[in-house]
Amino acid sequence: MTEVYCGPAAAPEALGSAWNLDFAALLLSLVLVAAYVRTGTPRRDRAFWVATSIFVLLFISPFCALTVSLFSARAAHHVVLVSVVAPLLALSFPEDGRVRRRLPLALLVTLHGAILWLWHAPAVYEFAVRGALPYWVMQLSLLGSAFVMWRRILAPQTEIGPALLALLATVVQMGMLGALLTFAREALYAPHFTTTLPFGLTPLADQQLAGLIMWVPAALPYGIAAALLLAGNLDRGTAQRVGQR
Repeated sequence: MTEVYCGPAAAPEALGSAWNLDFAALLLSLVLVAAYVRTGTPRRDRAFWVATSIFVLLFISPFCALTVSLFSARAAHHVVLVSVVAPLLALSFPEDGRVRRRLPLALLVTLHGAILWLWHAPAVYEFAVRGALPYWVMQLSLLGSAFVMWRRILAPQTEIGPALLALLATVVQMGMLGALLTFAREALYAPHFTTTLPFGLTPLADQQLAGLIMWVPAALPYGIAAALLLAGNLDRGTAQRVGQR
């Protein structure tokens, strides 16, 4: 009998007490803190602690139990992990120039997209959520691939054009996955076939909601990042012109 990570599917009235005080999640949080103390950028303390706090809430709070019941909650969980936690961590840790020379941004974007699609293939997803080890492989590969992509996008040396294209490509591929889930004619994710009805959703409606989350609101963090990058680029251009006068 395999063990579902985050525990059994919780009924709505039991969610408030469904905390997941898991050793692996706590240990990974401590590893993040230790890595930041050793190699992080002190000027980005706020970004790091916000990222770590969200990471802890994702895996320890009742939201973790909700992801066992609802695929839409799992989709939201993954969106927050790759589009909020990952860029905040990318701001907190300096980029390794050796990795920068070896791996082009286009490859990092492609790798992250491939990992995202892989773990949302129904059979692979079912395998991942049936045990702690595959579950953490899924979560850490999603976070890790997003982290290295965001770190490159946000690096000062990355030109604005490639950075914006990387953000656009990520939004497009995630939106395509979301659209496929939204317009699917049948429920695809067996782990949620019997867990959604207490929340007033059929498995298909839950899946469609997950698709909408990945299709529409998931684009917001990337849009904000694009706007901030453009604003920073304009500010640098203005400063350069002023300096040349």
